[in-house]
Amino acid sequence: MKSPTSEEKLMHLLLERLERISVDSYWAHQASGVRSTLLHDLESEPRLRRLIELGFHILEDAVHEKVRMKGSPKRARNEIG
Repeated sequence: MKSPTSEEKLMHLLLERLERISVDSYWAHQASGVRSTLLHDLESEPRLRRLIELGFHILEDAVHEKVRMKGSPKRARNEIG
């Protein structure tokens, strides 16, 4: 059995992180699409690299969204109710 490449390890880490984005986040739907495509397109190396890059951008945006929400309790309450 061959050991996973660094790119495969990175992809699995990314998949785990994308799965943990809160369903309340705007980015959850985007993350779901990238995860699904990553799982189905493992053979296409150029596409895989672009998907990994896109996945990390989505993670960054989700983190920025979460930080903004935590920093603004009034805004968070307005979006809930």
